[in-house]
Amino acid sequence: MKKTYKIEVDCANCANLMESETKKTEGVTNAVVNFMTQKMIVEFEEGKDPKAVMKNVLKACKKVEPDCEIEL
Repeated sequence: MKKTYKIEVDCANCANLMESETKKTEGVTNAVVNFMTQKMIVEFEEGKDPKAVMKNVLKACKKVEPDCEIEL
């Protein structure tokens, strides 16, 4: 399942780092973070709860950029 989320990120480099961290998160099969559109597309593993996975994604992204926001 794929879902699109609105994000708030300050620079393209941070967006790339957030994408990398999201891809490493358990329950995520793929992720794309687009700095220009301020959107994140996340593809979840079969049977995983997107809300639970996104809480871990948000934690991982906050390590990269503490003031980032993801509209869950």
